[in-house]
Amino acid sequence: MANDTNTVRIGLLGCGNVGGALIPLIEQQSDVIEARTGIRLEVTRVAVRNVARDRGVTLADGVLTRDAMAVVTDPDIDLVIEVIGGIEPARELITAALRAGKPVVTGNKELLANVGHELFAIADEAGVDLLFEAAVAGGIPLIRPLRESLRGEPVTRVMGILNGTTNFILTKMTEEGAEYATALAEAQELGYAERDPTADVEGYDAGAKAAIIASIAYGSRVVAGDVYHEGISAITAADIGVASRLGYVVKLLGIVEQDPETGAVAVRVHPAMVPKHHPLASVRESFNAVFVEGDAVGQLMFYGRGAGGAPTASAVLGDVIDAAVNLSKGTHATLGSFGRATIMGIDETSAEYLISLDVSDEPGVLHAVTGAFADNGVSIRAAEQEGIGPDARLVFITHTAREADVQATVRSLRDLDAVLKVGGFIRVIGS
Repeated sequence: MANDTNTVRIGLLGCGNVGGALIPLIEQQSDVIEARTGIRLEVTRVAVRNVARDRGVTLADGVLTRDAMAVVTDPDIDLVIEVIGGIEPARELITAALRAGKPVVTGNKELLANVGHELFAIADEAGVDLLFEAAVAGGIPLIRPLRESLRGEPVTRVMGILNGTTNFILTKMTEEGAEYATALAEAQELGYAERDPTADVEGYDAGAKAAIIASIAYGSRVVAGDVYHEGISAITAADIGVASRLGYVVKLLGIVEQDPETGAVAVRVHPAMVPKHHPLASVRESFNAVFVEGDAVGQLMFYGRGAGGAPTASAVLGDVIDAAVNLSKGTHATLGSFGRATIMGIDETSAEYLISLDVSDEPGVLHAVTGAFADNGVSIRAAEQEGIGPDARLVFITHTAREADVQATVRSLRDLDAVLKVGGFIRVIGS
């Protein structure tokens, strides 16, 4: 540490929702933290874009600055917290801090999902911590259990609701019968969704988190570009109604799994039908939950607020305490080496599927449709007809099948004259 006392002086990069919640949390908990660890935490420099803006926190004169690099290189700063987001200048600032021997705590999922492995290597070389609990699932403790408690566990699958915006929208559609556009507008009005909601509703936010989870769970270099994305914008109230009647709830899931034979890692984000009895089905509104499956431990679920200033600040503070204690002892936590990942494409994954078809009312339709399934090696687990005459709709749920075979089936169905429209196409997870 840069001083001879047990005070760890913190440089904070960014003071928005998270930083603004973190400063009073540190002040509130400082006596307890010191009593338990012998270390006093003190925020001494804060870098922001606009020093004149009221941030709802009281800071001494001279604490605020617009020069983030000056905070990082200040010899009186012992530890750096980065909550500005984005890739640059965050990468440059974190790299400079680590190479100066200063541990870094970050909540930057975009950065870690793209260049995390580069930064982990720099941290290990410098012998300091790079901790990032807040980057995935907000205030829910997940990264530390995966990297420490479950380090020896043969994790078979991790799947979860990783985005509160989409879960809020799907909850409204499920419980109130709202259409997607209506539910999205309410989410925007309440501040859950941005004016441009693309990152949330098309699965990119959840995909970045899934990439980080995959890297930690399997020790593999998985980046955001390796993740298959499919959002919720095409989900209709009718799709959700069919799912509900059949005993399912529709959720946007991030799914990470590893082939036990080849070691290939599949990372994907897409809507899925979850059985109503599954723990993830009861996760409502803007809450997040992550379900971990392992050979030895069985099934675990982590649940809570996946975003928001206060929950995320709580996760950041937990990392800060760990990093400060390690700094005082001259040690650090390491993630170890990351192997090059073999990524399994979506076509190679397997699931059950719901497929609904609008069909013409004529003889032989069912025979032609089921023939398309059989020709592509896809077995039907359940089938039923909704309506009669010109409004007839056939609904099928398959047995577990390869994605490539199911996609081939859908193409064959679209080629049938009797099939007017392929409606719902949703994967079934957790049966």
